[in-house]
Amino acid sequence: MSTYENIRYDYAIPSGSGGALVHIKTLTASSSGTLSFVDGSSDVVLDNTYRTYIFKFIGIHPQTDSTDFSFQGNAAGGSGYNETITSTLFRAYHGDDDGGATLAYYGTLDQAQGTGFQALCENVGNDNDSQLSGTLHLFNPSSTTFVKHFISRTVIHAESDYAVDNYIAGYFNTTSAIDEIQFKMDSGNIDAGTIKLYGIA
Repeated sequence: MSTYENIRYDYAIPSGSGGALVHIKTLTASSSGTLSFVDGSSDVVLDNTYRTYIFKFIGIHPQTDSTDFSFQGNAAGGSGYNETITSTLFRAYHGDDDGGATLAYYGTLDQAQGTGFQALCENVGNDNDSQLSGTLHLFNPSSTTFVKHFISRTVIHAESDYAVDNYIAGYFNTTSAIDEIQFKMDSGNIDAGTIKLYGIA
């Protein structure tokens, strides 16, 4: 008999561990240049009520073919979405024709103390059946002590008929609270789709 045969594994999540998602706000695009979540505006909460916030992207369809979906933050009391970001990313992709399967670091979209919008994916197609979906986690944005970490994962139907799985992480390199987040395409409008904001209780 194996010495491991009688070991019992319990994968249950402990009761009282929290983690419930609390829906805060849904924004629906309709040929929208930007979608913005601003604390204290239109019932948006983006402060110390929650330590972790999650944005869910559902069926985001661009107006322009082969464009990037991106985001930036604005510090409390600041002007303009231009906070300093350092980020890193890797991605996997696979073609409809069973070609081009690759997993690799992708340096074109990362930033090193940049102030531009951070791409969450690139080359999203605008065919009728093309879209992107995914999530962005923002951690402790109201802290005035630490930088503000984020992680994102998106999947897209690229304009060249590829499934692309994007993993992106980084931080806003500021100790100021971040209380505004804005999303946009780098070219053209967000034709359709929804973004939902949740807090983790």
